[in-house]
Amino acid sequence: MNEPKDAAARRAVKPVICYPVDTLPVPDMAAYHAARDTMTKVDELLVPPREAGCFTVPAGHFFRIVSVEGPQVGDLNLWARDNINERFYSGKTRALHGTHITTGQRMWTSFPYLRPMATITHDTLGWYGKDAFGGSVHDVIGTRCDPYTHNLLAGGQYHHCCHSNLTRALANHLGVSVAEAEPHVHDVLNVFMCTGFTRDTGQYFMKASPVRPGDYLEFYAEIDLLGALSACPGGDCSAEHSSDAAACYPLLVEIFAPDADYLGAASQPAPNGYDRSHGT
Repeated sequence: MNEPKDAAARRAVKPVICYPVDTLPVPDMAAYHAARDTMTKVDELLVPPREAGCFTVPAGHFFRIVSVEGPQVGDLNLWARDNINERFYSGKTRALHGTHITTGQRMWTSFPYLRPMATITHDTLGWYGKDAFGGSVHDVIGTRCDPYTHNLLAGGQYHHCCHSNLTRALANHLGVSVAEAEPHVHDVLNVFMCTGFTRDTGQYFMKASPVRPGDYLEFYAEIDLLGALSACPGGDCSAEHSSDAAACYPLLVEIFAPDADYLGAASQPAPNGYDRSHGT
């Protein structure tokens, strides 16, 4: 391949941020922190290793994903509780906030709604930052482990990939077949997973999660939510994806309600204001 004479100059062009967020609505973290001081636990769900479970969170409530026995990553799907066509949009969340998200950043819903659905209010792994390999935690770049890619690369029929776990859990929750539920399973927030891109080949990598029992990621539900969480068959994702060889542990989902005064004043964000005319 012949390199052009101005190759160095082309590479030296400075990047431009695609979506400057100066005008992005800012969450009222002071209000969330005040509400956290009044909250009480109202429900919980223990997700077994290599399985998934569904839960609901009313708007104005908080929920936590907690490491309880050992280092374990989780794949999180979220939907609007009463309209599962409105769901977490990992790509737009990544475009607005970056490859990994933490306290003060939000999970956004799909088109045509594009509104905040959950705000991260506390992250016990917030200290991790970015390591020397370019890795960080809680990514919105990995899609979820799935049986189709597993079959493509290794053959066989492995049914405890996160995609299948989430499909079974959603089907059971809605009382529909897995064929009906599967199209609603979408790209995830990889909770506790430590990931990045290799500097030489640009490949997506994973490494041992820094999560330990007692660590948690906490969210404020901006809208009424339906959630599904898979305890990934990769365990802490230090070695293998989608296998029965990795040590795996349960994950706990805890749901909290703030006091009645706060709930009475809470409001859900409106869907996006674009008129959907698309120039017609």
